[in-house]
Amino acid sequence: MHFSIIAKILGVLLTLFSSTLLVPLTVAVIADDATVTGFSYAFALTLTSGLTLWLPFRSRQRELRIRDGFLVTSLFWTILGLFGSLPFALTESLGVDPMDAVFESISGLTTTGATVLTGLDDMPASILLYRQLLQWLGGIGIIVIAVAILPMLGIGGMQLYRTEIPGPSKDTKLTPRIAGTAKALSAVYLSLTVLCGAAYYAAGMSAFDALCHAMSTVAIGGFSTHDASMGFFDSNVILLICSLFMLISGISFGMHYIAWSRRNFSGYRSDSETRFYLNAIAICTIITCGFLLASATLDLEDSLVHGLFQTISIVTTSGFATQDFSIWPLFLPIMLIMFSFMGGCVGSTAGGIKAMRLMLIYKQGIREMKQLVHPHAVIPLKVGNRRVEANVISAVWSFFAVYTFVFIVLMLAIMATGLDFLTAFSAMAATLNNLGPGLGEVAANYAGITDFSKGVLCLAMLLGRLEIFTLLVLFTPAFWRR
Repeated sequence: MHFSIIAKILGVLLTLFSSTLLVPLTVAVIADDATVTGFSYAFALTLTSGLTLWLPFRSRQRELRIRDGFLVTSLFWTILGLFGSLPFALTESLGVDPMDAVFESISGLTTTGATVLTGLDDMPASILLYRQLLQWLGGIGIIVIAVAILPMLGIGGMQLYRTEIPGPSKDTKLTPRIAGTAKALSAVYLSLTVLCGAAYYAAGMSAFDALCHAMSTVAIGGFSTHDASMGFFDSNVILLICSLFMLISGISFGMHYIAWSRRNFSGYRSDSETRFYLNAIAICTIITCGFLLASATLDLEDSLVHGLFQTISIVTTSGFATQDFSIWPLFLPIMLIMFSFMGGCVGSTAGGIKAMRLMLIYKQGIREMKQLVHPHAVIPLKVGNRRVEANVISAVWSFFAVYTFVFIVLMLAIMATGLDFLTAFSAMAATLNNLGPGLGEVAANYAGITDFSKGVLCLAMLLGRLEIFTLLVLFTPAFWRR
């Protein structure tokens, strides 16, 4: 294990992160609000810590090994979650205790969108912008910056990229060099953010709201600048724009880059995972809209608009809301949360198990039933025209088993604090899937649960963001054995 290189990387990334605090700090200075001191102290502490880690090892150059990549990725998200909490904890006017500050920070960085804050409409613009920046950077920005910058420092970034986007995936590198891949992904990410912001502004949002919501929409985060979330704007046009960009952001950013660079969009139609993802959302949307209408919960127009929006928001793990979906007939919120276990495609900013894994599990199930009917037949499992090897299927089932086991264990842990089953189930699904809103006691926010429960849910958010194995592998003896 190259601990000096790991310290150097963490130092660089913390230093880079400290620079993002200058944006809300500038807004705070211009507005002359009560957050100037909090952001100033947070910037100074983060920058000092980053330089302290980087300076002693700045001349070290060595290629990262796979174990180094796992450790750096896990440490980075954990440490950044702690440093990201400083502006919340150090701003006295917010009245946020340390655990709540850490919860809000990790929720933002993991693009979960669960919050402990209320009264957003009256909060300083600097804090509101900072929350959105956390989600935007957490979506894909931080890892893209890391992968692009580290090669320039003589540190290989490929292992970081592989550990950040684990699981069955398509080609990892979109360009011959990893820095080129990072630039390609960042270009797509930034372009979608700009397009989304422009669309929001044209639809009637203020420039500030358009910028903030564009960042959290493309990051599939769900943070808003208003307590009523997207319902604040009371505009079907804005809801449809948001639905479109959430849907787009749930598709692999690599797929977007290939389609846009080649000016050929047929790849979306021919890609098996994208088709599975869109078909799943279409089925869920039809059921949701039909049930809202049949149960007379909403009228025809609202059933179609709100049903479509809420389905895409929950299934893609964005977590935006137009109204309190927890008061809908219980069948619907439970169904939507179950669909959120899929999330989006591999290589997107969505959470969940990912469409690729569920598609492979589905195909394997169909294959096994055919094998029962024709026991002597050789029936290969294919995705598109490519045969899927047995070791990939084994890895997918292993991931699914561990995901389920972690879900049950952590859910039982928070139930031990006195939470009812519905609250505990939905809170765990919302955090492990990086979704955000839950049911029961966490339908509005997470402020009312115990600090222990918040700590467990922070762990769930990190596990979900790092797709379980990246973090759990650190707790195995084999990882530390030479």
